[in-house]
Amino acid sequence: MASRRRLLTASSIVLAVVVLDILTKTWAVRALADGPVWLVGDSIGFLLSFNSGSAFSIVQSGAPVLAVIALIAAGVLIRTVMRTEDRWLVVGLSLVLAGALGNLVDRIFRAPSFLQGAVIDFVKIGPWPLFNVADSAISIGAVIIVVRVLLEGRERSDPEPASDGADG
Repeated sequence: MASRRRLLTASSIVLAVVVLDILTKTWAVRALADGPVWLVGDSIGFLLSFNSGSAFSIVQSGAPVLAVIALIAAGVLIRTVMRTEDRWLVVGLSLVLAGALGNLVDRIFRAPSFLQGAVIDFVKIGPWPLFNVADSAISIGAVIIVVRVLLEGRERSDPEPASDGADG
């Protein structure tokens, strides 16, 4: 993939996801302040949550450390995207980068203070933890990367087709 095309693809994905993430979180804060909106019973809907921890709320009260880790990861992802020629890896890495940046925006700009902000989560589906557009982008990007790497490894391990003996 040419570097200009790769840059356009990556930039478009990152911009689209970050903007969509910001817009949906803004909507969630306004629309869900008075309570959840359930679409199917109490298992699928929108429920406002402020997550000061990491994914799935594992690490609580670590927002500054998580923000610094996200900044470092963003730098590594940008560098990796720019060096990657594989179209699917560019898409997967760009989705992960966009998700990291989307949640980083919350950590930087949301209350209580700089680098202390809580990430807005609001999508509830069954037993899964609450999530947002950025989290979805990270998950989808990670799946794309894993599948692509596994397929690439499989292609490398496939034996050469047998020759019919005719050298041509």
